[in-house]
Formats: sequence, C-alpha cells, structure tokens
Amino acid sequence: MSIVVMGVSGSGKSTVAAALAAALDGVYIDADDLHPAANVAKMAAGVPLTDEDRMPWLRLVGAALAQDHGGVVVVACSALRRSYRDALRNAASGVFFVHLDLDPAALSTRLAQRTDHFMPASLLASQLATLEPLEPDEEGIVIDAAAPLDPIVLEAVGAWRRSADVG
Repeated sequence: MSIVVMGVSGSGKSTVAAALAAALDGVYIDADDLHPAANVAKMAAGVPLTDEDRMPWLRLVGAALAQDHGGVVVVACSALRRSYRDALRNAASGVFFVHLDLDPAALSTRLAQRTDHFMPASLLASQLATLEPLEPDEEGIVIDAAAPLDPIVLEAVGAWRRSADVG
C-alpha cells in the first residue's frame, strides 16, 4: 500500500507526507533524498531537469515504493507529469496520489522563505509549466495546500481509505 504526495516545489509535500505517514503508522520517504548528485547539482544551479534526468530518479522512487515496508509507505515526490506517475504505478501497484495544489503567488512566498533546500525559487515557473493535473482515471485526490496541516491529512487519509477500501 503506497501513497505519493505530489506537487510542485513549495506545495508542502514533505511536511504533509511525513504527517500522513505518522497518522497511518507508516513509513515516510522523501524522494528528494533519492536524486542522483548530478540532478541535485543541476537544480541547485537553477537548471530545470529534463525527462531524461528524471527517469533514473523515478526508477529509484518506484523501487522504494515497491519494497515491502510492512505497511503503508508515503513518499513525497513531485510526480509532475502523467508519464512520471505511470512510471511509479508500473513499479508499484496500487499507488494513490495526493496532489497538493496551491496558487503560484503562495508558492512563491513559501519558496522565498525557504533556506534549507537545493531547489531555488527560480525553478517554480518550469515546474508549474511541467505539472499535469491528475486525470480522472488516476487514483488520487487534489487538496488545497493552503489549508492547515491537520485537515489536509484527514482529507488525504479519508480519500485513501475510500479508494483502497482499507477501512
């Protein structure tokens, strides 16, 4: 059983995914930790990743999702394009996506306040241009990331349980 908390940089993926994993007594993985050093260096230099850059990373994320963690695994991963989400679903069956949506102005404000991340605010526009919303045939939910953390987690847990019929 796996959940991917997705969205652009600054949407709150890591915070929400960690809280969601705690609420479900699951395992939290930050996909940023799986990026090859070359990807991190490229992003830190303000250069957007290409699909060719992302695919080896997505294979690592998919492998982490597919591992038996003894329960729910929650991964914070941008998963911006449908093809990226398909790669994750191909690696691990039953992936549920929680798309954190936030308006660009709020994202910019959050990114401007963040000092501990390799992803510069200058890459936000490229991420927004790359983002493909969840399609109707994808298991998942879109949640307003401007809401407080607890209601976001409750909404995500409820949607996941209804989708997975896990009670």
